[in-house]
Amino acid sequence: SPAIPQQQQQQPPPKGTPGQSNLSMNQTLEGHQGNIMVVTWNEHFRKLTTSDQNGLIIVWMLHRGIWFEEMINNRNRSVVRDMKWTPDGQKICIVYEDGAVIVGTVDGQRLWGREVKTQLAFVEWSPDSKNILFCTLTGEVHVYDNEGIYSHKVAIHCLDEGTHTNVPVAGIQWYDGHRGPEPTVPALAIAFENGRVQLMRCDTDDRPILLDTQMKCSALRWSPSGTAVTIAGMQAQGETTGEGGSMREVGVVQFYSPMGQHLRTLRVPGHSLKAISWDGAGLRIALAVDSHIFFANIRPDYLAAYFSHTLVYAVLKKERNEYAVIFWDTRRDERYTKYIKKLLHVKAGEDYCVLATKTEEAAEQHILIVCNDIGSPVQSQYLTIEPLHVCMTSSHVMAASEDTVYIWQYRSSLPSRGGVAGVGDTLTLTATSASTIPPGSASAGLVPQPHRRRVEQMFHIDEYEGGASDKEAFRHPGTVCQDPIACIAASDSCLVVGRESGTVQRYSLPHLALDGKVLIQTRPQVLAVNCASSCMTCIDINGILTLYNIQHRGKGQMGEQLDFERKDVWDMRWASDNPDLFALMEKTRMYVVRGTDPEEPVLSNGYICSFKDLHIQSALIDDLMKNPDSAKKDILLEFDTKSLRDTSDILTKVSNLKDAFTYVEENPHPRLWRLLAEAALDQLELSVAEKAFVRYEEYQGIQFVKRLRMLDDKVKQKAEVAAYFQRFDEAEHLYFDIDRKDLALDLRIKLGDWFRVIQLTQGGAGAGASEILHRAYSEIGDYYADRGKWLQASQYYAKAGNNAALVEAYYLLEDYEKLRGMIDALPEGDPLLAELGRRLTTVGLCEAAVGAFLRVGDVKAAVDSCVILNQWDLAVDLAEKHSFQQIETLLAKYAQHLLDKTKKLEAVQLYRRANRHQEAARLLAQVGKTLGPPQFHPDRHKKLHLLAALEVEKYKKKTFDGGGAGGTNITAQTLNSLITQDQTMLMAGDKSLENPWRGVEAYHVYMLAQKQLFDGSMEAALRSCIRLADYEDHLDVQTIYSLLALTAYYTKFFQQASKAFIKLEASPDIPKATRQKYEDLALAIFTKHPPRDPASRMLPCPRCNTPIADWTVICPHCSYRLPFCVASGRPIFKKYLTPEAASSLAASASNAVEPAASETIQCKTCKHRMYASEARRLRHCPFCHSLLVHKYVS
Repeated sequence: SPAIPQQQQQQPPPKGTPGQSNLSMNQTLEGHQGNIMVVTWNEHFRKLTTSDQNGLIIVWMLHRGIWFEEMINNRNRSVVRDMKWTPDGQKICIVYEDGAVIVGTVDGQRLWGREVKTQLAFVEWSPDSKNILFCTLTGEVHVYDNEGIYSHKVAIHCLDEGTHTNVPVAGIQWYDGHRGPEPTVPALAIAFENGRVQLMRCDTDDRPILLDTQMKCSALRWSPSGTAVTIAGMQAQGETTGEGGSMREVGVVQFYSPMGQHLRTLRVPGHSLKAISWDGAGLRIALAVDSHIFFANIRPDYLAAYFSHTLVYAVLKKERNEYAVIFWDTRRDERYTKYIKKLLHVKAGEDYCVLATKTEEAAEQHILIVCNDIGSPVQSQYLTIEPLHVCMTSSHVMAASEDTVYIWQYRSSLPSRGGVAGVGDTLTLTATSASTIPPGSASAGLVPQPHRRRVEQMFHIDEYEGGASDKEAFRHPGTVCQDPIACIAASDSCLVVGRESGTVQRYSLPHLALDGKVLIQTRPQVLAVNCASSCMTCIDINGILTLYNIQHRGKGQMGEQLDFERKDVWDMRWASDNPDLFALMEKTRMYVVRGTDPEEPVLSNGYICSFKDLHIQSALIDDLMKNPDSAKKDILLEFDTKSLRDTSDILTKVSNLKDAFTYVEENPHPRLWRLLAEAALDQLELSVAEKAFVRYEEYQGIQFVKRLRMLDDKVKQKAEVAAYFQRFDEAEHLYFDIDRKDLALDLRIKLGDWFRVIQLTQGGAGAGASEILHRAYSEIGDYYADRGKWLQASQYYAKAGNNAALVEAYYLLEDYEKLRGMIDALPEGDPLLAELGRRLTTVGLCEAAVGAFLRVGDVKAAVDSCVILNQWDLAVDLAEKHSFQQIETLLAKYAQHLLDKTKKLEAVQLYRRANRHQEAARLLAQVGKTLGPPQFHPDRHKKLHLLAALEVEKYKKKTFDGGGAGGTNITAQTLNSLITQDQTMLMAGDKSLENPWRGVEAYHVYMLAQKQLFDGSMEAALRSCIRLADYEDHLDVQTIYSLLALTAYYTKFFQQASKAFIKLEASPDIPKATRQKYEDLALAIFTKHPPRDPASRMLPCPRCNTPIADWTVICPHCSYRLPFCVASGRPIFKKYLTPEAASSLAASASNAVEPAASETIQCKTCKHRMYASEARRLRHCPFCHSLLVHKYVS
C-alpha cells in the first residue's frame, strides 16, 4: 500500500482522487485551559473526547453543524494519559498517570474505578470488550477483565534481555474489524520507543511476529481494513548536523503487513512526528509533524486486474466471510460473479487471468486457477509453496515463495500465423491436469498435446546451478534463505526475480536459463519488463522508479541504470506493442515516457489497466470499491499519448497531408500510420493512403485502395470510403445521388440491414425484387428467432413463405391449431409433412400427426405415432386400412416393455385397447394373486376377477364373431393373428380363467355375507355363508367356516355350526394353537346346544321337485346346483317369467306395483339373476356394476 504525500492544489483535483475535498469544517473548540494531551473518537456515536494537561475531560458532540460540550469531567488529581472507547462505543476506559482507572458509559454513567499500583501510559480494549490492556511507563503490559480484576501480564518478546523495564511503550492497538476468512492473522500490535514491535494474534500468543523498525517510534495505527499497520517515528540519517556532530533525524512512517512483511517507507519533512491517524475509507493518513498536519494519499494494492476488455476485482463479503470475484465486461457492461473463500492474488495476462487461492482441506496447499473473461475456470494447478508473489504472461504463470520459484506453462508462447494469440496455440499438459480441461476449450488453444517440454518447473533461488526441475522431482534444500524474494515480473521471453538485497536475477523463457543479474540500491517492490525484454523498471520501497537495461545481447551493458528516475510513483505499465513507451502514476499525475523523455502529465488518479496503440485505459478502483456491485462506466478513463493527440490535431487542422506524413515518419507507430491512412482515404488521397497502409502492414487496406482506383467515379469512391468507415447512411445517400439504387441495396444486404432492404425493395417489380423481399422477410424472422421472439418471427416467416421455419415457430409458440392448418396448406408429398408429424407426435396430437404422415405417404410413421401415444385402436384401424402387417410385433414389444417395468395394469390397458382380451385377462388374474388374503381389500379382488371375466367374455364374443365372418383377405388374417383361436388353450394356461365368473362370485358372496352380518340380517347372512362354502378354491378355509360358524350360532343352526367347526378343527392350513382354540370353543357351545338345525321352509327342487330347505345350495337328490340371487344371496327356486309376463311386470313396476317375490330378472352383461323384488330399487347390477336393463327372463 504505497503512500503518496498530498500537496495543496489550486485547480480541482481529478475525479476519484482520495480526499478530493478539503476539510469540511474548521471550528475552534473552546473549553480547555491547558494543552491538549489525549484525543479519542467514538465512531459509533460520532463523539469526540479530549483531555488537557489539567486532567479536564470534555465529550463533544455535533448538533446542527456545530460542535458543543456534552459532558465534562475533571478529577483534579492527575493527568489523563490515555482514553479508549470499546469497539461498540458503549463504554470508555480512562487511565491517569498515577494509576487511577475509570470505566464509564457513553451516557456519562460511571461503572467502576480502580487504583492500579503503577504509573500508566496507554490503555486498549480487546475486540470483544471482555479484557482491558494497561501499558505502564516501564514498558509492561497488564491484562484485566472488564470488571477490573487482574488476569495476567503480556509476555514481551521483542525486547532484549534486561531491557524489559527500561523501554517505554510508544503505542498499542488491537484491531477490532473484520479480518475475512483468515481470523488467525495477528491483530494486536505493541510498539516500543526503541523501534521494536511485536504483532500478536491474541494477548497470550507465545509466538508473535517481531519487528525492528530501526527508528524511535512515537505512534502506531492499524489501517481500517486491517491489512497494514503503520508505525511513525523519527529515524537518524547518516549525515551529522551542527558542531556536536549529532545525526540528523527525519520523520518516517513504516508500513507493514499483519504478517510482518515490510511494504513501504514514507519519509516526512520536519523535526518531530508525534501522531498518526487513518481516515475511515483507508485512502488517507494524517500526520502530526511539528505544528503542522500532513496528509498522505494511500494507494492500496487491490485484488484487481484487467485483460481482454474485462476488469476483474475481488471484494470481501463480510456476511459470507468470503471474497466475491467479479468479472466485469466493460464493453457489454455485463458482470459475472464467483465466490472464493481464501483469495490471495489476482493477476492477468493477455486473454486470461489467474486467481491464487488457499485450499481449505490442506493448510499448506495452494491452487492457481486460470479463468477466462466470464469467470469460468479453464485450468488449475496445485502448489506446494506459498505464493507470496504471482505474475502472469500470455503463456506462463509464475509464483514465488520466499526462496522458491514456480513456473507453469499453461499455454504455448508461439501464436499462430497472423499474430492472433489463442488461435491454433497448443498446450502441453501433465497427465494429471489434462483431465481438467473443460469442453469447448479447443477454440482458445487449450487442447492437450503430447509432451514436448516440461509444463511445471521449480527451482530454489540460491541453488540454480542444476537448472530448474520438474514439479514432481523438485526437492527443497531445507536451508533458510538469507536473501528472500521481494517481487517477480515477467514478459513473454524472460523472468526477473527481485530480492530484498536489491539483486534482480534475469532468466530466459521458456528454458529458464540464468542470463545475468542487476544490482539495485534499495529493496525492489514492483518490477516490470517491456514487451521486448530489453528494459526493466523498478519501484522500490521508497516509491522511487528507476530504469535499467536488461538486454543481455545487444546495445548497452547488462544491468546498466539508465538516466531516468521519478519519485512518489505508485503504478506503471509498459506499452504492450512498443518497447520504448511506458506510463507511470506519480501522485495524482500520469506521465507517458518515451525512452527516458516524459511527456506532459495529465491529471488522473486511476490505476493503469492497459497501454496499447498509444492509448491508455485506467480505472478509478477507489471509486469502484465504494459500490462494487453496481460499477458504472464513468470510472473508466481513457487517455491518448501526445504523439497521437498531435497527429490527430495535424490531420484535423492541416489540409495538406504531407506535413502529417512527415510528422508520422519522425514519430513512427502503427497506430499513427493507421490514423494517417484513414485520413488520406477520407480525402481520397489514395497514394498517401497506400503508403500509410504499407507502413501499417495491413494487406486488406492496400487491396481496398487498389479497388478504389478501379472505380471511375469519385462519388462511388466516396461511397466506398464511407462504407469502409461504417458511415453507411452517407454511403447510401451517395449511391442515390448517382441513381444507383442497386448498389445501395447490395450495401444493405451485405450489412444484413434487412429492414432497410424491405424499404428499398418495396414498390419494385420483377422476380428479382420478389426474391430479395422474401429473403429479407426470412432473415428478419431469423433475427427475431435468435432473440426468442417467436411471435414476431412467425409473422415474418409467413410473409416469406418459409414453411420450415414457420413450423418451428408455431411449435415453440405452442400454436397447435396453426400447426394443424399447415397439414392441408402443404402440398401432398412435401417432406416437411414428416417433420410436422413428428412435432405433433411430441405434443400428443395423434390424429393430426397421423394425418400429416398419411399425406406424405409414410404409413409406418403414422402407426409408430399411434404406438408412441398408446392409441392402439387407431393403430389397428390403420393396419386394417393400409394392410400394415407389423402391428402385432409392436404390440408385443411395447407390452413386454411395460411388463419389464412391472407395469402390469398399464399392460392390461394396452391389451384391452388392442383387443387382445385373453392376455389382458391372464394379466388381471396374475395381479389378483398378488393382493394377498381376501380379508384385505376384498373389493379389489372382486374388481380384478370381474375385469378378467369381462375380458374373457369379450374374447369369446370376438372369437365367435370372427369365426362366423369367414373372411379370407389379408386384413382379416392380420386381425385373426392378434387372438388365439383355441379357447381351450387359453383356459389351460390359467385354471382361474376356465370359469372366470366363479372368482367374482366367491368375493361377491363374501362381501355380501359381511354386509348382511353387519346389518343384522342373520338369516340372510347364513344363506350367503352356506353358499360361500362352495368356493374353497378362491377363499381359505378359516375365512369361510369361521364366518359360517358365527352366523350359524346366532341363527341357532347348530348343525351347520358343528359342520363348520369340524372343518376348522381338521384344516391343516390353520395353526395348531388356533385349532385348539376352535376345539375349546366348540366344546363349550355343543355341551349346551345339541347339533340340530331348526325347522326351515321347504321348497321344491326346480329339476326333480323334491322338497328341500330354502337355504340349500345343491339338491341332495339330483345334485342340481341352484342359482342364487346376486342381490340377496337367496337360492332361486322358481322358473323364469315369460316375455308377456315380464312386460306386464315392467309396466306394473313403472306404476309402483310390487312384483311377485319369486319372479327374477337377468343382467345382460354378467348373465346373473336376481329376484325382481330385490332389483326394483337398483340402477346397476350389484354383481358386475353395469347399468341394469331389466330383462325379465322366461
